[in-house]
Amino acid sequence: MRIVISEFMDERAVAQLKARHDVLYDANLQKDAARLAAEAANCEALIVRNLTQVRGDLLAALASSGRCKVVGRLGVGLDNIDVPGCEAKGMLVIPATGANALSVAEYVIASAMLLLRGAYASTADVAAGKWPRAALSNGRETAGKTLGIIGFGSIGQLSAKLAQGLGMQVQAFDAMLKPDAAVFAKTRVRFVALDALIASSDVITLHVPLVDGTRGLFNAERIPSMKKGAVLINTSRGHIVDVAAVAASLKAGHLGGAALDVFDVEPMPAAPDFADCPNLILTPHISGVSAESNERVSFLIAEKVLEALH
Repeated sequence: MRIVISEFMDERAVAQLKARHDVLYDANLQKDAARLAAEAANCEALIVRNLTQVRGDLLAALASSGRCKVVGRLGVGLDNIDVPGCEAKGMLVIPATGANALSVAEYVIASAMLLLRGAYASTADVAAGKWPRAALSNGRETAGKTLGIIGFGSIGQLSAKLAQGLGMQVQAFDAMLKPDAAVFAKTRVRFVALDALIASSDVITLHVPLVDGTRGLFNAERIPSMKKGAVLINTSRGHIVDVAAVAASLKAGHLGGAALDVFDVEPMPAAPDFADCPNLILTPHISGVSAESNERVSFLIAEKVLEALH
């Protein structure tokens, strides 16, 4: 059977697939829409990350021969895949649920610590003979601060565990969970209504899918309701946070810091709004990608795709 892989995957997991099937592996295939569609028309399985849009022409190509049985997603978000459309054509969609949770959770905690302390951007000054000790002596400790988690799935729960290990208080909101859901007692995390969480958290981290209810969740109207000096971390999806509003709030001194790993358009075009923003971390959608998580994600999807094909 033919397997097409359109984005990067652990080479050993690719080899596992090649041992049993005919595999086309091209980490840049998603950049050539015509070639990708042509290859997709003759495959039994397609494996993607977040850049390949499995909808429209590509979905039609996958369905054209009736051969494709499974779409594997090297990650957990499914907004780049028309899941109902795939399922209607008899294709199983398999995300790598849980496999990159630790990588994202560590990114969240590391970003929170960096942004609260605010002391790690002085290398160039110190190396140049400057001594900004007074300016950097008001950083904040992580212990005792309140982490607010919006979206309490596997990543949110693991973030809570790591935060508690640092002495943080943790509260969470999840629109899909009732306030008395067992997971809150199990994790020793307090359920808090959304508006109350936003108003009382020192650090807010987002772990929600992009749906109508989350689009623009943190915009120019909601960001001012955060605590002055609070930190905002988004590792979920673009369009959930208005990046221009974040930049304006950082420059105005209301937000104390922000870490953004996802954007409305990826790769993100040049963004003049972010020029001279204090205490800002921008990363290219890598919170869930580490050497270890890539291995876990790749082997999980390889195994699940093999199961689906047999």
